[in-house]
Amino acid sequence: MGGHQTRTGVLAWSSCILSSGSRDKNILQHDIRVPNDYISKFSGHRSEVCGLEWSHDDRELASGGNDNQLLVWNQRSQQPVLRLTEHTAAVKAIAWSPHQQGLLASGGGTADRCIRFWNTANGNVLNSIDTGSQVCNLAWCKNVNELVSTHGYSQNQIMVWKYPSMSKVATLTGHTMRVLYLASSPDGQTIVTGAGDETLRFWNIFPSVRTQTPVRDIGLSSFSRSHIR
Repeated sequence: MGGHQTRTGVLAWSSCILSSGSRDKNILQHDIRVPNDYISKFSGHRSEVCGLEWSHDDRELASGGNDNQLLVWNQRSQQPVLRLTEHTAAVKAIAWSPHQQGLLASGGGTADRCIRFWNTANGNVLNSIDTGSQVCNLAWCKNVNELVSTHGYSQNQIMVWKYPSMSKVATLTGHTMRVLYLASSPDGQTIVTGAGDETLRFWNIFPSVRTQTPVRDIGLSSFSRSHIR
């Protein structure tokens, strides 16, 4: 599938639609059921698109850019329905809450370091917390109302937060360079992180739907699967 003029750095799925964001500042919608390279183009960022995430109901797409903007789109419009400009650095980390419709979390880069929470129904900021480090990724747990953030400069840590209090559940260390990638397991209990230190690390950080037990802060340097609960 073609269409971008330069590197494609971020992807997000919505059923049969694959959205792609590029250094060319555009977001393309690719329908894998048709032979066309893409079916629509969203143009709103002034710099590279570095974050993309569809809402769980597939109605809204959030995009973050190196222009420090967080945009929210829907399928019915070629223009963003929200333009959120409070971040002061690139917005790569984006996550929609599976527990509350219209609740969006975003994280800023080194000059910002903040996780912000938004009500996309009206564009209001609900909360903001300074994490002390570049925010690289965000993911909500589907089993409990918690989320995980991964970080770069200066601490390269992984943090688990309870929402909405934003109290720290755990701080995980072990990566020696910024934690650029994050994926969650289908059961919602395990995450895998990838960093510039060329390692993948597996962490059991969230409880199952039935089991919710206390956790503690932990520092780990092993390459094995690590449990915190």
